[in-house]
Amino acid sequence: MNVGVAHSEVNPNTRVMNSRGMWLTYALGVGMLHIVLLSIPFFSVPVAWTLTNVIHNLGMYVFLHAVKGTPFETPDQGKARLLTHWEQLDYGVQFTSSRKFFTISPIILYFLASFYTKYDATHFILNTASLLTVLIPKLPQLHGVRIFGINKY
Repeated sequence: MNVGVAHSEVNPNTRVMNSRGMWLTYALGVGMLHIVLLSIPFFSVPVAWTLTNVIHNLGMYVFLHAVKGTPFETPDQGKARLLTHWEQLDYGVQFTSSRKFFTISPIILYFLASFYTKYDATHFILNTASLLTVLIPKLPQLHGVRIFGINKY
């Protein structure tokens, strides 16, 4: 029994990325991160772009692919506690609009960072490695898979 629960979702964690204005807030947050990094005097433009990309992808990895469970009390008898936020997103249905958005956004940021760093080898390797760390866990073949038992419990 869920006394005092104001939502009708079994797991509200599944629908938060589809809420009104979430995508705009996300894009504005990434833009603000970049502006803050550009305002630091000793960071050049290529360093600011690479840091924006790496910080964004690190945050995305932690919040979508590493942290498991839900901050809400759910009546699903603990099923959500073993799933990451990405696996809970849209009840696990693949290729929804929110999953496509959160897959495309790091790719667009990668292209921007690569362009503004003028494809410098060091920045390119850092940006590519950072991109792969967030794209590989999003593959449908890796839904629920724990490589080497990492993040199993």
